[in-house]
Amino acid sequence: MEAGLGGEPIQLLVAGNVVATAMTGGDGRAFLSYTPRAKGTVPFTVRVGDTPRVGVAEAGANLAVWERRSPIMAVEMAALMEDTAGEGPTIAGPGKEVEGRHPMPDAAEELGKLTQFYYNVLYVVAQDKAGGTTDQVNAQARQWLKDHKFPVGHILVLPSGPEAFGAKLDELHASGWKTLKIGIGRTKAFAEVFVQRRLEAVMVAEPAKGDVPRKAKLAKGWRDVRKKM
Repeated sequence: MEAGLGGEPIQLLVAGNVVATAMTGGDGRAFLSYTPRAKGTVPFTVRVGDTPRVGVAEAGANLAVWERRSPIMAVEMAALMEDTAGEGPTIAGPGKEVEGRHPMPDAAEELGKLTQFYYNVLYVVAQDKAGGTTDQVNAQARQWLKDHKFPVGHILVLPSGPEAFGAKLDELHASGWKTLKIGIGRTKAFAEVFVQRRLEAVMVAEPAKGDVPRKAKLAKGWRDVRKKM
């Protein structure tokens, strides 16, 4: 990996206006501070300022500004994707699993309705051990969600297995994010994380017999999800 350049100007733009500037340090990193004025999703751009050593370069992202009292739902990425070629809908290395995956019918539309006025959404991505880095998997998931017009939310990349998400859910609750009370998933392991904590779980698409945890709700498809909540 190439080392970043130190002493380069970096700008943070919101709505086309420069709201913060900084210089990169010896490791090529810069730290910018910005305080949003309202809750919601804030699109922003980070770009290199005027410099003779670096060409024009910029990257965009979204800043999620949430209140602790606002309701949050966790959505397993597998619950958004159709299976292809008999493989499970997981995200692994760069370009390995996401490309060619189609969203489940009505998933983007129905999730958009849930998040338009009420819920904030936390997308939970299971990372394959043989896959890419967390940043690469995050970028894949973000691009896939954008391409298929899913609502903007926070992406949480965790190792495969219920233990990692269970520990993270406990950590979030301990930090004050106690309005995360519902999970929409596809796998038994994901649903059990919520059921075991006496939280609400909805499974999308009919699983194999015996794969529905006790007290978890079952939705035949995304159009049925809101009826189960």
